[in-house]
Amino acid sequence: MKKYNVAVVGATGLVGRKILEILEERNFPVDKLYPMSSKRSAGSSIKFNGEDIIVKELTENSFDQDIDIALFAAGGSVSEKFAKIAAQKGVKVVDNSSHFRMDKDVPLIVPEINPEDVNMGYGIYANPNCSTIQSVLPLKPLDEAYGLKRVVYSTYQAVSGSGIGGLKDLENGTHDKYPYQIANNVIVHIDDFLENGYTKEEMKMINETRKILHDDDLKVTATTARVPVKYSHCVSINVELEKEFDLGDVKKLIGDYPGIKLYDDPENLIYPMPIVSEGKDDVYVGRIRRDFSLDNGLNLWSVGDNTRKGAALNAVQIAELLIRG
Repeated sequence: MKKYNVAVVGATGLVGRKILEILEERNFPVDKLYPMSSKRSAGSSIKFNGEDIIVKELTENSFDQDIDIALFAAGGSVSEKFAKIAAQKGVKVVDNSSHFRMDKDVPLIVPEINPEDVNMGYGIYANPNCSTIQSVLPLKPLDEAYGLKRVVYSTYQAVSGSGIGGLKDLENGTHDKYPYQIANNVIVHIDDFLENGYTKEEMKMINETRKILHDDDLKVTATTARVPVKYSHCVSINVELEKEFDLGDVKKLIGDYPGIKLYDDPENLIYPMPIVSEGKDDVYVGRIRRDFSLDNGLNLWSVGDNTRKGAALNAVQIAELLIRG
């Protein structure tokens, strides 16, 4: 099997470390690993496949080496500066930040949904927002079978979505990362507020859903909130479908779709929760029921580990698509 030289930018951060873990778990064919970070973290070491590897500082010359794929997990400002440098030197870049997601020349990929989009673009491939990923997975089979008319998202997002700073705020009862304490609280504010009253996080979910599903006219709205949970985001998804549906057929469609685990047996108190999905690759979907307030209405509850499928796993899956050609 051919092996590849792989860079991980932001290797010492929460998502960067998870990327390294998943590369090992999935036996990604790594020849040489190049962990990179800011000057502050450079010089530390990480363990990969039993080997201790020194983390190097990310510079404009970092991609002069023989690197095939770079997985970026270091934030938008880093991606803005360095991703294009890497791509111009022939490196295929998988970017976990929001910087390139709405660039018309950059594919936004959930491998179970739109793997063919990996053939587009100029060498940069965007990883969607964590909540978007776990939401569009159950929406895709519904769209194929019945058509989507309108989607309403309400999210309950774990603090790990804010990185190590979010976890520390929860653990210590502080609000260094957030404007208010997150312990024993819910903050209906993720990312900056915009002039239209929405937050950037909410607009990400709206616009990314349309791009991934290739439907610029889809009606989507969102409210996103941060909750005092360490790992795994929850999303309440209210859907209005174009056609009538049988609830049993809907459950089978969703349960058979790759990347989803149907977890829906209310009589036995079986429904998705963060404690169920933490550390798992699948997105758990349950509480599937009709919305009787409108024609062809449906309610879903989606839960997924935001550091895995919501970030690192999806990025590694994109890299797997790239090496398949």
